[in-house]
Amino acid sequence: MTWFFRPTARAWRHAPAPEAAFRFHRGVDGYRPTALVDLPALAEELGVRRVVVKDESARFGLPAFKVLGVSWAVHKVVAEHPDAKVLVTATDGNHGRAVARTARQHGLDAHVVVPRGVHPEAVAAIIAEGAQVRQLDGAYDEAVDCAVRIAKAPAHVLVQDTDVPGHHDVPQWIVEGYSTLFREIGEHLTPDLLVVPVGVGSLAQAAVVHHRGTCATGRTALLAVEPDTAACLLASLNAGELVSVPTPGTSMAGLNCGTPSASAWPLLHRGLDAAVSVTDLDSEAAATTLAALGVSAGPCGAASLAGVRAALGDDDRRRQLGVDAGSTVVLLNTEGTAANPAHIKEN
Repeated sequence: MTWFFRPTARAWRHAPAPEAAFRFHRGVDGYRPTALVDLPALAEELGVRRVVVKDESARFGLPAFKVLGVSWAVHKVVAEHPDAKVLVTATDGNHGRAVARTARQHGLDAHVVVPRGVHPEAVAAIIAEGAQVRQLDGAYDEAVDCAVRIAKAPAHVLVQDTDVPGHHDVPQWIVEGYSTLFREIGEHLTPDLLVVPVGVGSLAQAAVVHHRGTCATGRTALLAVEPDTAACLLASLNAGELVSVPTPGTSMAGLNCGTPSASAWPLLHRGLDAAVSVTDLDSEAAATTLAALGVSAGPCGAASLAGVRAALGDDDRRRQLGVDAGSTVVLLNTEGTAANPAHIKEN
């Protein structure tokens, strides 16, 4: 199935995110909120009042949002593990580069495990940050298993954005770090619809925590978008339980994940209004549109536009989401073209 909708999501409430991560980021050298870009041409296309892109293509000098979660999590890791020498992670690209950059800033080493299908330039960017990289001829879930084994070595700490046994604090710190993105949006507007690309679901978890907080208005509908070849969250939502799916490959490399994060799942299950899957061609067309409008979007970042097109192009889905001609839609552009330079599809 390519669509899921939960009518009770906006009434569900959860404890809000702590403010500590936002305060931390505002104190980091070079911090500034990323741009909110109005795109009236897309508003006209989608039949809404306003379409705004939250553009994460240049966050702290990196071409993706991931450094928000990693910087806060490593800040906490260093405080709790003063003997740590090596940060270990698995990545489809952007997360690993953020871990490598942040490790270097703290005088630590980084060991990054990369699954198949990641663009060679993305791998080279991780190496250029000073990380040791291990490339596997396996899927993302296998890379996570490998990183877990490596992190068992003395003075090694796993910095992963998905839950694994015995590794629960760091994924939650990463989600807390992502909350800065939503606080920045909230200082300017409240979306009627927020569209979030999903890999393991940590960014979507942060969106749920922010918009389903105990003081939230319940105004914002949350739409998750996944590749049709790695729609693990959509499969889980339709099954009503956490499931894994095979991942034969997608140009949306950062979303090429077969299993949602176990810690994110309960919140996504209750707090997301809808989920939709899109094809690589959908993402490619969306990236072309955004480029023509002056927004640098890699395949994962363009997934937001591809997803909202798939949702609002259907009258029933549009009614379910409560979107009309007066609505404001916010799309998360999670990566720029520098993060994922070209289309590479696995066989």
